Amino acid sequence: MLDFLAAGSGSAGQGLIGFVPIIGMVLIFWFLIIRPQMKQQKAHRAKIGAVKRGDQIVTSGGIMGKVTKVDDDFVEAEIAQGVKVKVVKTMIGDVLAPGGTPAND
Repeated sequence: MLDFLAAGSGSAGQGLIGFVPIIGMVLIFWFLIIRPQMKQQKAHRAKIGAVKRGDQIVTSGGIMGKVTKVDDDFVEAEIAQGVKVKVVKTMIGDVLAPGGTPAND
């Protein structure tokens, strides 16, 4: 009877040791892939939220423009002289640093 109890507790310990590599892989994925991606998304959202009139933007489609009007969900950008387009804020790929080459010249 004692042999049965000893064998049962030993196999439970083996099962827990089998999960250690899986837990290790999850931690590696978290710190190398998921966490940096979350930081990058948070920085991008902050950059898009801070868009103001006069900023140079690049849409996710690759169109460069100068912001002329900012709403809650939309941005109006001038992509050529006299040509204005309305862009959804979530589709802004990047906000360029001031002093770069203007999109309209």
